[in-house]
Order: sequence, then structure tokens, then C-alpha cells
Amino acid sequence: MLTHRSSFQGLFQPRSVAVIGATDREGSVGRTVLANLSSGSYRGKVYAVNPGRTEVLGLPCWKSVGEVPDHVDLAAVVTPAATVPSVIEECVRAEVSAAVVISAGFRERGTAGTELEREIQRKLRGSKTRLLGPNCLGVMNPLAGMNATFAQEI
Repeated sequence: MLTHRSSFQGLFQPRSVAVIGATDREGSVGRTVLANLSSGSYRGKVYAVNPGRTEVLGLPCWKSVGEVPDHVDLAAVVTPAATVPSVIEECVRAEVSAAVVISAGFRERGTAGTELEREIQRKLRGSKTRLLGPNCLGVMNPLAGMNATFAQEI
């Protein structure tokens, strides 16, 4: 059973971060976010999640956030916009404390993107999962050494 913390601790002071859409493809957001977390001064656990991989940047890779063996405080979502509602649904099922959706392709793309945002809201309704995004830089806390963004340095 997980212990509940303040509703924003999972976002700003996570003990574990899963990068959903992690990849080792040069120049990709999924690689940059994972590298920022795993090679910086962040002391929490970092998990790579990608159904098509078994390892990314030397880390074991899980097929879904629900398969990660520990509680995930923060999910950094870097998958295509069309997949984000189902990813958020998985996060809710896995009781992920917070998610930051870095992916683009939502309201800024018109009606279809706006509907994706509404679908994400429906998936979150009634859950304890907090959301930042979509279409954002990510989240960082320099005091904790956490850089879950696609910025190169903090």
C-alpha cells in the first residue's frame, strides 16, 4: 500500500520518476528527459517506459507504467499526443501521484487536440493523480537535482 503525501510532492519532490516514451534516439525529447534524470544529481529512482524496448540508456525498460515494480511518484509523458489519454489512464490505474505531459499536439492543433485534452480530463476525473501540461517544458526542482525537462541543463 502506498503512503499518501501532499498532492504536489509527487510533482515537485518525487522519489521516483518514470519516463513514458523513453528512447535512446539522438535528439529526441524522450532521450533528453531520461538522460537529464539519470545522469544528473537526482537521487530518486528513474524508470524507462517504452513497450518496444527492453533497455534504454543502460536502464531496464518497462512495457507500461503499471509494470514498474515500485510506486511511481511522477510520470514524464513524452509519447505522441494521440496516445496520451491511454497513458494517463494507465497512470491513474497505477496510482501515479503526478504526471507531466511534455507532448505537444493538443489545443494548439485545433478541435482534435482540444478533444484529446478533454479525454485526458475525463481519465483523471475522480483520481488522485495531478497533471501538469500538456505541451510544456516539463518540471524541474534544482534543489532536489531533478530535471524532468527537455532543457539541457539546470
